[in-house]
Amino acid sequence: MIHSQKDVNIGKSGNIKGTVNTNRLIVQGNLEGNVDAQRIEIKAEGHLQGEVVATELIIESKGIFEGTSTIKEAQATSADKKLLN
Repeated sequence: MIHSQKDVNIGKSGNIKGTVNTNRLIVQGNLEGNVDAQRIEIKAEGHLQGEVVATELIIESKGIFEGTSTIKEAQATSADKKLLN
């Protein structure tokens, strides 16, 4: 399991099997597992297989995503909360 408050970058030759919990994930290599992140970027040669939960999911041309995704709501700002009340 990888748990980080910072960015996690899986390089072109990187191969990860497991769970990733981070703020921002960049996939240039291979990742098989579950991901919970604010932002996930799958680059042109990246391959992500598994379940993802993210606020943003970006897949570049030739990037591969196999699995299921759930988009989580962005945290409402205090200005948004005032408008709702």
